[in-house]
Amino acid sequence: MWKEFKEFAVKGNALDLAIGVIIGAAFGAVVTSLVKDIIMPPLGLITGGLNFDNLFLVLKKAPGGAVFATPADAAKAGAVTWNYGNFITLLINFLIVGFAVFLLVKAINAMKRPAPSAPPVSKDCPACAMTIPIKATRCPHCTTELDGAHV
Repeated sequence: MWKEFKEFAVKGNALDLAIGVIIGAAFGAVVTSLVKDIIMPPLGLITGGLNFDNLFLVLKKAPGGAVFATPADAAKAGAVTWNYGNFITLLINFLIVGFAVFLLVKAINAMKRPAPSAPPVSKDCPACAMTIPIKATRCPHCTTELDGAHV
């Protein structure tokens, strides 16, 4: 069983998948930081100091009916909240990741060059529609004489 596992683990596909997961996790951390530390502060400034992470709606008040500034404070006190600000942040994060992956795939596809197509080696006879060598001047099937116009 150990031998089979080693063969599986060192196959190209399993190794590629593992590398992809590791790079994806690191990429996700970078994008999360980009959204949280670079994009959201100016967006919050434009919206008058609004912090999207702290946007929430109290669905059920905590015992004592206190007012809370953050969803974390409300949750600690036992209130039930609808944290739509966190959803907005994660949605922006998702859009950025999706756009970055799109650009990456587009760049990789642009680098791939199509294989040069081989010149044709056969053609169809205009009279009998049989396949014949490209250099033939007479069809071996129906004996029609071929000229360059029927290639």
